Order: sequence, then C-alpha cells, then structure tokens
Amino acid sequence: MHRAFHLHEYLKIFNYIIMKTKIYPESGVELTPFTARNYDKVLNIGTMGLYRGFIDQVITEMEIKPDDHILDLGCGTGRNEGLMLSYLGEDGRITGLDISEDMEKQFRQRFIDDGRVEFINKRIDQPFDLGRTYDKILISFVIHGFPHEIRDAVIKNAFNHLNPGGSFFILDFAEFDMDKMPWLHRVIFKKVECIYAFDFIKRDWKVILKNYGFHNFTEHLHLKKYVRLLKNEKPLNQLSAL
Repeated sequence: MHRAFHLHEYLKIFNYIIMKTKIYPESGVELTPFTARNYDKVLNIGTMGLYRGFIDQVITEMEIKPDDHILDLGCGTGRNEGLMLSYLGEDGRITGLDISEDMEKQFRQRFIDDGRVEFINKRIDQPFDLGRTYDKILISFVIHGFPHEIRDAVIKNAFNHLNPGGSFFILDFAEFDMDKMPWLHRVIFKKVECIYAFDFIKRDWKVILKNYGFHNFTEHLHLKKYVRLLKNEKPLNQLSAL
C-alpha cells in the first residue's frame, strides 16, 4: 500500500515537472526530451509503419518545383525535408524552424553534407522576421497543438514570409464532428490528442485563413477524411484577394 502510494506521488511530481517545462502545458505537440530524441522511431511505431507512404503522397500533392524555396514551421528531425529534397534541384532551398535541441541535432546530422538545407532554432508562435520570403511554407501536425489565440502569430508569420503567389500548406486534422466518429476512433482521438485539437477540428479554416488574406483554397483529404492537406495561396496583389 505504501509503495503504491509513493509511486503515485512520484508520478504526480514527474508529471508536474514535465508540464512546467512546456510552454503550453495542455499541448500535445510539445514533446518530452525522450520522445524528441526518438521521434522517428516513435512515429514509425505509432503509425504501424504507414507514415512513409502517407507523407510521400502529401509531398507529391505539394507539387514542389526544382527551384522552390521552402520554409517548414516545426520541422522536427527533418524527416519531411529528406522527402522534399528529392524534388529540388541545385537552386532549391529548405529552411526548417524548430525549438527542440534534440530535434536540431538530428536535423543537422541528417543534412550535414547538403548545403540546400538549413536549420534555425526559432519559435514559430511568436512574430519573427527571417529577412527573406519563400515559395512554399509547410506546417505539419503542429498548429492544432496551440491555443487558438496563439495560432494568429503562426498564420501571420506564414503570410509575411510567402512570396506573392506562394502557397501555405497546412497538414493537420480536417474539420469533423468528434461525436460522429466511430466509437473506437473517438476513444483513441480523445486519449491521444490535446484539448487544443478538439477546438481545432470545430473551426472553418478556409474562412479563418481568408480573413488573413489567403485565397484559392485546395484540399486533399487523407486517412478516412480525418486528415487534410490544405493549400492556401497568397495573392499576387491584394486586390486579387477581394
């Protein structure tokens, strides 16, 4: 009895420490150091090896051109960069942003011999200026993990760093009614995801993004329509968005 009680107390203390180190305590996209160090393995196990085929299709849908300059918001270990690179020529470039030091080490090691890829340790949930713009910007399974008022900075960062006519790709959950999910899917979703994700799936993101100046929306649905790649274009001029 005493051992069980002490174990329970230790777990509470451990959880408190982990929560205190997170910027947004309720977020599911901020990873523990262990998960960050083993992220690719965890992803493979968690998706039962299906992630590679899924993300291959998504990258194809982005229609990357050889000379594209791409910004990845929340790039992690650079796994997606490795796939996008296969579409780029000598003049193509990829910039990855993340704040995890464990992720950064893996990213830099992965592309140590490829000068087309760079990593910048920077928060994407605060305004920033990289001093350059991009043809395509990707954010993959990150934005749903922020409180809604914080997503404002993320979207503005994307808009401000896109070339006119450039595309902002959001790979994340689609809009759906959680109560209408099959019970097993609903149980898993509620268990795995954070409260910010529950808010994210209820919102009309095309309307939201239109208010920031984006237009010409295109979507590709995946995984029984629970996941979507949403393409949002920055107008060539402001009048074209009206």
